[in-house]
Amino acid sequence: MLLLSCSAESQVNPVGYDYDANRMVLIPAGTFRMGNITHHPNGSDSEQPVHTVIITYPFLMSRTEVTQALYEEVMGENPSYFRGQALPVESVSWYDAVAFCNALSKKEGLDTCYTGSGNDIVCDFAANGYRLPTEAEWEYACRAGSETDFHNGNMTHPFNIPLDPVLARTAWYSGNAGSTTHPVARKEANAFGLHDMHGNVWEWCWDRWDENYYEVSPNKDPRGPSTGSHRILRGASWYDHARDCRSSYRYFDYPIRRNNHYYGFRIVRTYKQGS
Repeated sequence: MLLLSCSAESQVNPVGYDYDANRMVLIPAGTFRMGNITHHPNGSDSEQPVHTVIITYPFLMSRTEVTQALYEEVMGENPSYFRGQALPVESVSWYDAVAFCNALSKKEGLDTCYTGSGNDIVCDFAANGYRLPTEAEWEYACRAGSETDFHNGNMTHPFNIPLDPVLARTAWYSGNAGSTTHPVARKEANAFGLHDMHGNVWEWCWDRWDENYYEVSPNKDPRGPSTGSHRILRGASWYDHARDCRSSYRYFDYPIRRNNHYYGFRIVRTYKQGS
């Protein structure tokens, strides 16, 4: 039984839950528009052009960012700067996140998704184990059918003062976080039942970074460019302004970078009936 916290009542004293039954949300297959749909002036060129993406297969996504309780149980260590079992794990690199996915898969008797090392790591998307979401899966899951700046509405205040009233309901960011992370699932969930898709910690995705990728991205299940030295992060963190928490905002860094206490992740599984 893994130590997990999946409701507001379980944040202070996390208790054991079956992972798939209580921590994973089934995200249905579907079609959405990806990019800066609102054409907000705080968007970047990398968020254009807005393009239609088809997510062919349903997938399971963790309701929250991976907590320190789960990371420590699986990996035997806790690299986080801000300590607390219900807090999201942070100060992790992309490589750390990939290693965690494989370790959790092995722990639960599932097939591992990742093989190789360094820049040659490959992902078997057909495997039944845990992996990082693709950038398209992440934005699709974050939007949960919305076409606004945040999954619950449009941004009115792009910085941290004054507080953006829409974002404040769903995220810990520089306007309300008090310079620290917060226990997961304390803010409103989106329509899919996912918490903290905006703010708290940046979330590593599978894809390599290419500023112009949207111009050539396939419309079905895009998985990013085949080459590149950086990996994508999404969602922003406790440190960032509201403008960076938008559903379409794209960020990137070297996969070895832990970047102090801003970087975390959430996990997905390719859904198979009965898995």
